[in-house]
Amino acid sequence: MKSFIGTRSLVVDGFWAQQEDGKGAIMLTPADRGESSPRFRSALFAWHKASWYGTEVETVQQGDRKLLKISPLLAVDYLSSPKHAKLLQAEWSPRLQRLMRLAELIRQALLNGWFEPDWNGWSEEARAWRLALPEAEAEFRREWETLAETGTDGDGLAEATDWLTGAIEETIEQSDAAKEVWRRVGAAAGGELALMRKAADEEDWLIAIGLRKDSLPFKTALQLVEPGEGYGWRLRPAVQNRDGGPWIPLRSEGEEGRWRDEAEADGEPASLPDEWLPLLGPKLQKEQAKWLAALPDWEDQDRSGTIRTALSDNDAWQFMEKSSIALLEAGCPVLLPSWWEAVRSRKLRLRAKLKSSVGSESQPMFGLDQIVQFDWRMALGDVDLSEAEFMRMAEENRRLMNIGGEWVHLDPQDVAQIRDWMKRVGKKKGLSFRDVMEMHLMGGAPAEEDEDGIAGLRAEVELNEHLAKWLAQLQQSADIPLIEKPESFLGELRPYQLQGVSWLLFLRRFGLGGCLADDMGLGKTIQFMAYLAYVRESKADQTTTPSLLICPTSVIGNWQKELEKFAPTLRVHLHYGPKRDKGDDFAEAVREADLVITSYSLAQLDEEDLHLIEWDALCLDEAQNIKNVYTKQSTAIRGLPARHRVALTGTPMENRLTELWSIYDFINPGYLGGIGEFRKTVVAPIERTRDEEMIAGLQRWVKPFMLRRVKKDPAIMLSLPEKNEAKTYISLTAEQGAIYENIVSDLLEKLDTLGAMQRRGLILASLTRLKQLCDHPSLLEGEAPPEWEEDRSNKVARLLEMAEEIASEGERCLIFTQFVEMGHQLKKLLEEKLGLEVPYLHGGVPKAKRDQMITDFQNPDIPRCAFVLSLKAGGTGLNLTAANHVFHFDRWWNPAVENQATDRAFRIGQTRQVQVHKFITLGTLEERIDEMIERKQSLNEQVVGQSEQWVTELSTEELTELFSLRKNWMKG
Repeated sequence: MKSFIGTRSLVVDGFWAQQEDGKGAIMLTPADRGESSPRFRSALFAWHKASWYGTEVETVQQGDRKLLKISPLLAVDYLSSPKHAKLLQAEWSPRLQRLMRLAELIRQALLNGWFEPDWNGWSEEARAWRLALPEAEAEFRREWETLAETGTDGDGLAEATDWLTGAIEETIEQSDAAKEVWRRVGAAAGGELALMRKAADEEDWLIAIGLRKDSLPFKTALQLVEPGEGYGWRLRPAVQNRDGGPWIPLRSEGEEGRWRDEAEADGEPASLPDEWLPLLGPKLQKEQAKWLAALPDWEDQDRSGTIRTALSDNDAWQFMEKSSIALLEAGCPVLLPSWWEAVRSRKLRLRAKLKSSVGSESQPMFGLDQIVQFDWRMALGDVDLSEAEFMRMAEENRRLMNIGGEWVHLDPQDVAQIRDWMKRVGKKKGLSFRDVMEMHLMGGAPAEEDEDGIAGLRAEVELNEHLAKWLAQLQQSADIPLIEKPESFLGELRPYQLQGVSWLLFLRRFGLGGCLADDMGLGKTIQFMAYLAYVRESKADQTTTPSLLICPTSVIGNWQKELEKFAPTLRVHLHYGPKRDKGDDFAEAVREADLVITSYSLAQLDEEDLHLIEWDALCLDEAQNIKNVYTKQSTAIRGLPARHRVALTGTPMENRLTELWSIYDFINPGYLGGIGEFRKTVVAPIERTRDEEMIAGLQRWVKPFMLRRVKKDPAIMLSLPEKNEAKTYISLTAEQGAIYENIVSDLLEKLDTLGAMQRRGLILASLTRLKQLCDHPSLLEGEAPPEWEEDRSNKVARLLEMAEEIASEGERCLIFTQFVEMGHQLKKLLEEKLGLEVPYLHGGVPKAKRDQMITDFQNPDIPRCAFVLSLKAGGTGLNLTAANHVFHFDRWWNPAVENQATDRAFRIGQTRQVQVHKFITLGTLEERIDEMIERKQSLNEQVVGQSEQWVTELSTEELTELFSLRKNWMKG
């Protein structure tokens, strides 16, 4: 028969076959050995959907024959109701007919749940199942047994049982619902069924898995009893009513194996029902066998067949930690002390208990390196072990110990680590205050890994009352006592500024540095000047060394001007310029000074000179300049000697955690550890996992030495005016100074040789050139864009620094200039610095583009920071309330015009305080005219004039005074 087309008959044979993997399957084969397997399979399973019409039926080779292999469950489904091609008239061999009838019986058993685990065939390697028929199904049983007796391989019952087992296992494997039912059976039994079988007989096993009902009125358990008066740890049986209630402990009496209520044996009222008494002996005998089967090493040597009852401390620990688990896995209930789970989960910690007087008036500390005396304790939960108690436990190799009524459990690994810790660290006479701060603020510190591999142990610190109060003040600066404003300080301090000065002086008292990280515009400069004035007044009758201020070159002049205004009694020495003092001359020059001011670049170049002085206070303005740990400049500055260190910055961290480390290593060297250690233990874990607990720990660690206030804080807003105008004084570079003098010299030489009209023209032209020069030399020279380096103009450098800080705070600013080319260059430089688009509005911008610029800048969803505007084109008629900073980059000498420009931001709709920054170049005509404007404004707000024409009417002597460069702002 070569084709099924027109076929009238096909004889099909089949048999059960056990596979090498232990699983069985039904094998189908055509009686005709020459029949093609693919055509045979497609015809035989043409309408069988469960096998996907035969595609899921495997073909296997057996000698020279190809057989169709059908899994047990699929075979039950197919053979109980074959679905072959309609043109095929299949004839089933006698052997296969028997299997088909057996398939029908297995299908019926599966659907009705007539099966149960087979005690005899169950093991850790494999599970076995058997029929479990109701008594009413006698006919089913007879047919099953008859079919089993006619098995072709001489063991038909095994064949049938294997098929049933395979079908059930396949059902569990394929059905999520069946898996969940089987999981619940195991959970209800309380252990792994294969392990339970070892410690039970078949009846107990079936009861445990819920297939038999326990006829006893009680349940049993093995109970571990804590030591009491007159006895140690004990094991004893206990029983409980099957419906619940208290557990009743039992005691064995006599050789007959009688059991009594232990309470009754002690003379107390019995709670054991009389009807239970005759049942206890047989049940507990079986339980003893189960306990010993799970714990063969626990047999009582004096009483064969029973588990030992008297235990040592280490035996009790072994029972709770390990043996109880083996009993539970064997299906034997266990009762342990209620405290065990809490005790076993406690992690041993080292606790340094500081001695009581540290931090008090009688024993003040000074600096992070101050050694603090302490006693080591070992802490487990709320239980403290003294060093002697711990060492006794370790020497006796004890795992359990009762300390003050509390049980303590020691882990062997912890014991080894503690003993090593004692050898390495325990002999230290004290901790540094840096160690105390870290341990307290980080919630403990891990024991350092060393060559012995010690790691994982946590060391904590228990503060005394004085230090706890001191640290609370640091973390809540509002609790720090406020100082009286120094008499020599001429300005007013807002409440938060007085708090900042008090905080710096509080840290100074204990030899600890601080980072004042207030937002831009909140007066960090004012606070440090008040700090210096207070220090000088408090040391008026003492000889003291000067303080050192390091700042960007662009703000040196501003510091000098502000000090003249607010702290004029402070003696200030400027260390700047090519003719600055060096070596011994420098030491002599600064001997009488209160404050020395220099720049970051000179701090590196003149490192040796600056090392000659142990500075009273060392302050870094714009301290983010040392954020790069590895630069020579950063290294040189962090190494300068000083009694007190202060960092001023609005952006203590811009991009990386190592920037924070650099500032902290300046203010308090070593506080955050070495840079390598900080990267490994803090930076890498936080950057990898963003673990909130670690981040919170770092915040607690750095908070005591950083005072950060932002303008949006309600307390700050209440003390700020709606509009705060400040002048930013900036010095010329050496290049600008030389060009400035040449222009003025050329002007003065020609003045007396010209007629009136020519004289006016030359004065106005020179005036414009000088104003351009103060902005940037390239504006005067008309250089190509590549020559517009920011370091050629301190004005440009300072503007870029301030804009970057504004951007970091998520705020926006307006920048006004009267020179079109200057606007173009500021736009370009700002875009390079900020990485954001910067619009520039000037007279040549069409109205449509102008309106779009304004709309985009006002839109909070469009990233913007700066808006450059020509003073004439953008000074009136615009609403730009998205900005809360206004820069007047070059001064328009009519205050009314400047105020109109400022009001682009300071107008109805503005919800924040507006900061107005007026740039003034020191020593130049900008400063002179600013002074004249101030004098004129005091007279009924009169102004110098509506234009610059008034300058042309000045005499030559007056012009010389107006234009000449003041030398004290340009040393060398």
